[in-house]
Amino acid sequence: MTTWLITGCSSGLGHSLATAVLEAGHNAVVTARDAESVREFERAFPDRALAVALELADQASISRAVASAIERFGDIDVLVNNAGYGYRAAVEEGDAQDVADLFATHVFGPVAVMKAVLPGMRARRQGTIVNFSSIAAQFVNPGSGYYSGAKMAQEGITLTLKTEVEPLGIRVLVIEPGAFRTDFAGRSLKGAKHAIGDYEATVGPRRKENDRSDGTQPGDPARAAQLILDTVAKPELPMRLLLGSDAVKIVRKGLQAQLDEIDAAEAASKGTDFPNQN
Repeated sequence: MTTWLITGCSSGLGHSLATAVLEAGHNAVVTARDAESVREFERAFPDRALAVALELADQASISRAVASAIERFGDIDVLVNNAGYGYRAAVEEGDAQDVADLFATHVFGPVAVMKAVLPGMRARRQGTIVNFSSIAAQFVNPGSGYYSGAKMAQEGITLTLKTEVEPLGIRVLVIEPGAFRTDFAGRSLKGAKHAIGDYEATVGPRRKENDRSDGTQPGDPARAAQLILDTVAKPELPMRLLLGSDAVKIVRKGLQAQLDEIDAAEAASKGTDFPNQN
């Protein structure tokens, strides 16, 4: 039995993962901004679930959540940074506070949670950190510049952390989901407060009011949760885990395009070295 701390458990992939973890017999600290929204887990699994309020933009809230987890279960074996939401706006349209809130949720908050659990993991020389990124960290779409930027930043920090803590016995995994049948494209999607007409041809079709994908996404959250559970149980973790057939297709296509571009410019790129460099 291991103890998991999972952020963003009130809906979507976080809710499905918390369910899978508890049904598998593990302990789970299930968090959300409002603890009442995840109280159902305590009722269903009174001995192994703890519902805790956690606000990623509030360091005191993070500290209280981690302290509550340790007080109840002793140690945190697996941290899952899942909480998040979508934001769509042309780069020019992005509201400064909206962008700051987005990065607080997807970058600075998860970093603060990791820093709160790492001392215990280092002391025990074991633990696993799983950070939910997105295929948006691998490719870009009009209107998703700030969301992609936040996920790219999160991935850069996470993968660097992996090199720093794996020698200490701590494992790190990045999850890159495609489109899943959650409310991510519905209630959890935010957009520009003031749209600029010149971007209607590019950003317009992807604005929340024009998005018709909600409820039709190919990904099954329950299947994704089981794959994550199975992956974490293995002795060796990959660097990234793609979720969904669309994720595999999109990321593979993007990486191949990058390789083709590198090949096409290889001679010119190498030509910028000083002469006689190996």
